Amino acid sequence: MAKRTRYTARPAGRRPAATKPALSGATTVRSSGLTSMEVERAAQLEAELMEREREAIADNARRRARSRGLDHSIAADAGVPLSRRAAQEYAYVARDVRRIAITAAVMFGLLGALWAIVNFGGVGLS
Repeated sequence: MAKRTRYTARPAGRRPAATKPALSGATTVRSSGLTSMEVERAAQLEAELMEREREAIADNARRRARSRGLDHSIAADAGVPLSRRAAQEYAYVARDVRRIAITAAVMFGLLGALWAIVNFGGVGLS
């Protein structure tokens, strides 16, 4: 008896059509590659796209730095030492640690106050 499987043995992709679909309208077939003008135009378009991408990345870095209240010149400049960038980038860590320390101090203070009330105040004795 053959082993039964959930899936068929065929690959999931479709088989290529036996005939290619007809193209609408008149088509011209070029046997040669791109012309030199087309290559130059493609290079020009690629350079423009790369410049736009660089500008978008820089703009995004500026917006992130502004929203976090960071110094843009430090956050965006790759030449600034890592320690200065990290100090700006991870300022929220220092704030969080400070908040955790304050919360712990308040909790221990409350715990000490409750201990004093129970032991010296006679609360909880039956």
